[in-house]
Amino acid sequence: MENKKASFLPREGEAQPSRCPDNSAFKQQRLPAWKPQLTIASVLSSFFLTGAFCLTVGVCLVLSANSVREIQIDYSDKCSDCSKLRENTSNWNKECHCSVNFTLKEDILGDVFMYYGLQNFYQNHRRYVISRSDAQLLGRNVNIQRSSCAPFSTYRNGTPMAPCGAIANSVFNDTIDLFYNRNSSMIQVPLLKTGNSWWTDKNVKFRNPESYNLSSAFAGTARPPYWQKPVYLLDEENERNNGFVNDDFIIWMRVSAFATFRNLYRRVQRVRHFAEGLPAGNYTFQISYSILSDSLGLLERCREMERNLNTLLSDFPVTRFKGRKHVILSTVVWSGGSNPFLGIAYLASGTAATLTGFVITGIHLKLRKKKTYFQKQ
Repeated sequence: MENKKASFLPREGEAQPSRCPDNSAFKQQRLPAWKPQLTIASVLSSFFLTGAFCLTVGVCLVLSANSVREIQIDYSDKCSDCSKLRENTSNWNKECHCSVNFTLKEDILGDVFMYYGLQNFYQNHRRYVISRSDAQLLGRNVNIQRSSCAPFSTYRNGTPMAPCGAIANSVFNDTIDLFYNRNSSMIQVPLLKTGNSWWTDKNVKFRNPESYNLSSAFAGTARPPYWQKPVYLLDEENERNNGFVNDDFIIWMRVSAFATFRNLYRRVQRVRHFAEGLPAGNYTFQISYSILSDSLGLLERCREMERNLNTLLSDFPVTRFKGRKHVILSTVVWSGGSNPFLGIAYLASGTAATLTGFVITGIHLKLRKKKTYFQKQ
């Protein structure tokens, strides 16, 4: 061992290898670099140009948002009789119908979108957000009892729910139809119920189990407690819009971060009388107030889960939770819908940058004046 160690030592008269880095531009840090020289002209130019850009973009965004045509109808009070019907738990499986009349004073031209809006519905509750099974929604055969869907995972007899979880159980299923009153006759406005969800959701995140038909694919499962139909019969008119890939179901499963939100419900099909949009006139919303409409108080339900998970299986009226429901007709523009927040943010940023530029200009002029005074002295 001593001979081997000695063989690695430099012999007498030999130069020891240098540990210094190579004499190259990269290793010696001699590469050309740009070092900006901040002058008063460059600093002020950057602030004023940034301010002008933000103000211009903000004005365009605000004007674009204000050009959106939108009408919002609150039908919570119009359907108060239906809400009172739900106060009796024996009426949990009964439907109730109501109608809301309104008038369009001007034409709504272009593509018209119909949304449903909920107020005081807290989808961001911790227990509510995690109450789902993404593996089940991908069509996989999973053990629901090991998921986070409880208490909406299985029934007492062990039958698994499809889909499971509190989000799926509380899906919004009011049926909203729009009618156009023309010459004492009611014309139903054609509405598109497919093509409303995100492409990634429809084709990546949600899939049906593989089988020769949907009824056999969901054999051995049961619908959630608050559902009136099994998942494979959500759309009886379009077989491709059933199961986990149903557009209404997919849109609902994308939870909102705020208690007041809206989700896309339908799009007006531009045919016949509505080829250019919605003409001015009298309209009627006919609403089928279903059992799931009473899910506006789900936050309170989720709070009760902390104390007693079984309390979620009983019925509850919407009036107890001060929830509101809306239906919205709106157009869209290049910047999106009627939301001026982004435009206001740009205006605020542009104003702050411009004011900062003026403040720096004032400070510079004051210091230059003082410097000139001392030089004369």
